[in-house]
Amino acid sequence: MNRRIFSRKMLGIPYGIFLIIFVILPLFVIAYYAFTNGEGHFTISNLTGFFTDPNTMGTLCYSAVMAFTTTCVCLLLAYPVAYILARSNIRFKSVVIMIFVMPMWINFTLRLTALKEILTMIEGNLAFYPFINSVIGMTYDFLPFMILPIYTTIMKLDNSLVEAASDLGADSRQVFTKVIFPLSMPGVISGISMVFLPAMTNYVVLDMLYNSTYIMGSLIGSYFSAYDWNNGSMIALVLLAIICIFTLLTNKSGADDANARGGALL
Repeated sequence: MNRRIFSRKMLGIPYGIFLIIFVILPLFVIAYYAFTNGEGHFTISNLTGFFTDPNTMGTLCYSAVMAFTTTCVCLLLAYPVAYILARSNIRFKSVVIMIFVMPMWINFTLRLTALKEILTMIEGNLAFYPFINSVIGMTYDFLPFMILPIYTTIMKLDNSLVEAASDLGADSRQVFTKVIFPLSMPGVISGISMVFLPAMTNYVVLDMLYNSTYIMGSLIGSYFSAYDWNNGSMIALVLLAIICIFTLLTNKSGADDANARGGALL
C-alpha cells in the first residue's frame, strides 16, 4: 500500500480555491457583463460609451483630483511625522505609533460620524465646502496608511550612510535631500499606492459628509442599483485596469529608484 506523502505545496490548495471562487470567477462575471448588452450579445458599446460619455469622464477626472489632493495632503502630513518618530529618541515611540493606529480599530462609520459632528460645529453647514470636507475625511481615514510604510522605511535606513554624508561635509539639509529622502522613496511609493487607489472609490466619505458629487465608486453603485449591470461592470473593469497600470508604474518606479540609489552609493 502506497503512503501518500505530505507536501508543503498542499498548504496552498485552500488559498488557490479561495482565489478561484472569490477573485477569478467574479472577474469573469464582470468581464462577461462588461462586453455584453442587456440581451447577452457581445458588444463594445459599453467601452466606447465610457470614454464618450461626458458624465463618466467628468466623474473619473473628479475622482482623480480628489484622490490626488488627498494623497498630497496625507504625504505632507505623514512624512514629517514619520521622520520625527523614526529619527528621534522619543522614549514612548511605540505609544505614539499606537495613537495613530488606534483609530483604525474603531468602526469606520463611527469615526466619520464623529468627524462630521466636529466639522459641523466649525462650519455650521457642511454643504458649503463639500470638496474640502471630503479631502479632510479621506485624509483622516487614510493618514495611517501613509505614515506606517514611510516610518518603517526610515527606521530601516543604514545610519552609517547618514554619518558618512555628514563626515564628507554635507549639512543637515543635504543629508536629508541626498541621502534620507531618496532612500525612503520605497515607503513613499507604498504609501501613495495605499492612499491614492482607495481614495478614487471611497464614496462613503462623500455621502456622510454631504458631498453629492459622484466619484467612481458611487457611479458604479448607481448603475448596479438601476440594474444596469453592463455599464456598471464596464466602469468597474476600466477602473481595475487603471489600478493595475498605476500599481505597475509605482512598482517599476520603486525598482528603478532602488537601482539608481545602489549605483549612486557604489
